[in-house]
Amino acid sequence: MEQRTDSPYPRRDRPVLAVIGALLVVSTVVFAVTDHRKDWRYYQATFRQMVAEKLGAEKAAQIPSGTVQIWVPQLGRADRCITCHQGVAWKGFETADEPYRTHPAAPLKAHPIEKFGCTACHGGQGWAVDADPAHGPVEHWEDPVLGKALGEAYSLATDDKAALMQMNCNVCHRYDRETKGADLINRGKALVNAKGCRACHVINGRGGTIGPDLTWVGDKAPEQYDMSRLSGQRTAFAWHVAHLKDPRSLVPDTVMPNFSFGTQDAQALATLVLSWRRAPTAVDYRPGVARTDPQTPEEVAEEQRMKTGPGAWFVKTGCFVCHSISSLGVKSAAQIGPDLSTAVEDTQKRFGKTVDDFLKNPTGTMSVVLSRQIVLTDAEKDVAIQKLREAFAEHQRQAAGAPGTAVPGAPPRP
Repeated sequence: MEQRTDSPYPRRDRPVLAVIGALLVVSTVVFAVTDHRKDWRYYQATFRQMVAEKLGAEKAAQIPSGTVQIWVPQLGRADRCITCHQGVAWKGFETADEPYRTHPAAPLKAHPIEKFGCTACHGGQGWAVDADPAHGPVEHWEDPVLGKALGEAYSLATDDKAALMQMNCNVCHRYDRETKGADLINRGKALVNAKGCRACHVINGRGGTIGPDLTWVGDKAPEQYDMSRLSGQRTAFAWHVAHLKDPRSLVPDTVMPNFSFGTQDAQALATLVLSWRRAPTAVDYRPGVARTDPQTPEEVAEEQRMKTGPGAWFVKTGCFVCHSISSLGVKSAAQIGPDLSTAVEDTQKRFGKTVDDFLKNPTGTMSVVLSRQIVLTDAEKDVAIQKLREAFAEHQRQAAGAPGTAVPGAPPRP
């Protein structure tokens, strides 16, 4: 006769259910213990005590507890940084250690925290509430806090070790000629103009096509870089610094000139190019500021003069990227190669060849440039030879003080 039981479960299932129940109890206890030990609980309790000691218990009672979040819909950001950094808006804690320190007032006047959040400027993982994942670097999160610690890790060649934060500033300020307080970025922008980077690269829709378009290079993932020749840190920032200091050390077949940048200049340029990325920016963040990269009237006039003057052929073909042709009023921003005003004479002295033979059978760097970047047909090489002879003849006339072609921008005759 079958034995009856009041349990709805068969006898054989009871051990399994008992184990599952025990696991649920253990996991609940573990969760409660680990949650109680969260960083933010300690920081909140400590800050509450600091406020009570300094300003009284009534003020301390106003401090929110638990997870605190700033939601910025214009940027699609949810920042929980103030869960730990509760002293941000409290006066009187300007000299306290982090995360209890008062935020400097001036930046918050222009960038109120409720409108910008925290990570838009500082970087970091806004969703996190523990220090390590919030600050980074951590796996699968490519946007660590751009603070002093990271600057020291990269050995920034500037007194402001937190200068990498300017990378985020320039997302909104990329079209400024100069941004107050962003000295590292400003240095990079000045170098872009001084070295004529646009001669080879499109930047903000304007420039040459010899090199890659750099307008959104900051969006390039670290995995897309060839790090095989890079020593030390393997990050996008480290790659750009090394590449700018010695292009061929990372890309052996590149035609990019070596500008002999020092560490500070290379770091300034790396910070700048990594700021060139797509990011949501509300229109009212910078009202009245055109999102273009305009040239000054003087720059427009100078560019037009070289494009339409007697040296226009050298500008059109891209020769002026590396070479000035001073006798024809063409000035290269990079000035990597010799002045082509004397190429007719110079090729004979340096290579033992006439300029005709050299252009038809180039050697060294020019063999790479003329086979990959500035590819000329035989007819175009004949034109090049003719233009080089015209430039040399004008150079001789200027040197002799004889009357010749009036060339705007050319060196004054003695």
